[in-house]
Amino acid sequence: MKKQSEKAAALKYSRGKDSTPRLVAKGRGKVAEKIIEIAKAHGIPVKEDKELVDLLSALDLYREIPPDLYKAVAEILAFVYSLKNRKAGLQQA
Repeated sequence: MKKQSEKAAALKYSRGKDSTPRLVAKGRGKVAEKIIEIAKAHGIPVKEDKELVDLLSALDLYREIPPDLYKAVAEILAFVYSLKNRKAGLQQA
């Protein structure tokens, strides 16, 4: 996400443990900046999607995402997995 972002949201999904991703953090302004900073510091991929962040920000924390957001969140997870696979491929080379 760009520095000028007003909002941020963080999802967590543990394959085999969770049935769907959960919203584990959300915030605006300084809180959003901190969410992004922590993610980057821990090597967690960050993707900008204003519309999805707006939708996620309306949800309660630690709840599973609702079915109407499955497709959008699946696209984010596919992005994350592709980055991880690319990184793993580079480390093996």
